Amino acid sequence: MALPGGGLIRLVHSATPASDIPECAEQIAAMPTPVLLIDGQGLVRDVNSAGETLLNLGRGAIVGRGVEAMIGHPLTAMPLDAPFAAYDLEVVLPVGRHQRVDLMVGPISDRTGWRVLTVHALPPAHLAGRRGDREGGTLSAIGAAAMLAHEIKNPLSGIRGAAQLLEASVDDDTRDLTRLIRDEVDRVAALIDRMEGFTDTRQLELEPQNIHALLGHAREVALRGFARDLVIREIYDPSLPAVLGHRDSLIQILINLIKNAAEAMKDQGNVIELRTAYRHGMSVHLRGGDGKRSLPIEVCVVDEGPGAPEEIVDHMFEPFVTSKRSGGGLGLALVAKLVADQGGIIEYAREGNPPRTTFRLLLPRAMQA
Repeated sequence: MALPGGGLIRLVHSATPASDIPECAEQIAAMPTPVLLIDGQGLVRDVNSAGETLLNLGRGAIVGRGVEAMIGHPLTAMPLDAPFAAYDLEVVLPVGRHQRVDLMVGPISDRTGWRVLTVHALPPAHLAGRRGDREGGTLSAIGAAAMLAHEIKNPLSGIRGAAQLLEASVDDDTRDLTRLIRDEVDRVAALIDRMEGFTDTRQLELEPQNIHALLGHAREVALRGFARDLVIREIYDPSLPAVLGHRDSLIQILINLIKNAAEAMKDQGNVIELRTAYRHGMSVHLRGGDGKRSLPIEVCVVDEGPGAPEEIVDHMFEPFVTSKRSGGGLGLALVAKLVADQGGIIEYAREGNPPRTTFRLLLPRAMQA
């Protein structure tokens, strides 16, 4: 049976008698899988701690609300009196966050219409693909940047020096041309400087960092400069542990993302949101099959702009890809490189109603000594 969002229903047999459910309350509460208890009216009657984490809400904000408000799906297309599973279903979690999940539902025989719902979040498949594609693109960009910096930057300085010498011995009309030469040389040199960011392959020294302090610093820089006419809201999880990262690189990442958001809202919107949250279960496969790295620290930069054109979405973290007339297409590519250098990943999405642009960083946490 097909479901809205692309999921498929397959009826399954329950291995646990419904009568055992009340006796397993403590075990269910300790389960790492999100579990919700749904009554006959579709209201959430109980939730375990993993469910609170998935929904990013406390128990008091979940219990008593409709299941559709929690996962964006009313479950009305699913049978009430038989266990079933819905695979690869897209649901909408609170705050408009889209997530593909597997749903497992079992009825409670002595309570008509009551069901136990478990939610198994699926890792975003496009993240792994994009990350792999970006790694290859980034390595190519490193070689290209090193070559261009060596072959172009030195001749540019000679051209600029010659233009300065000519400027002192020509008439006013010609002087305008020499100034144009200098300005264009400076513009190309600045582009080369940005490309040189790709040539630094030294391993970063990662240390515990207070991500909220770094966000505050980046926000202050933005509000005193390119975002002085915008509102930057902070929506933070104050209990977030320290992130494992490189301070200067993280600040550069955040400033670049905030600047990108500000530029995206020149014709639409004036509010940027900075969000943090802790996400259990987020991880990335390590190279060589050496297991996974947990990435539970989530940092989002959200803007009200129109988003990237559809044709560049799958390539927006690659060098020289941009939708801006005056852009060089290196800002997001450099951000992707710096994030990867710290063992994290970055995701672009359009979320919410009305939709807004979200750049989501997933970073490792610093372990307690």
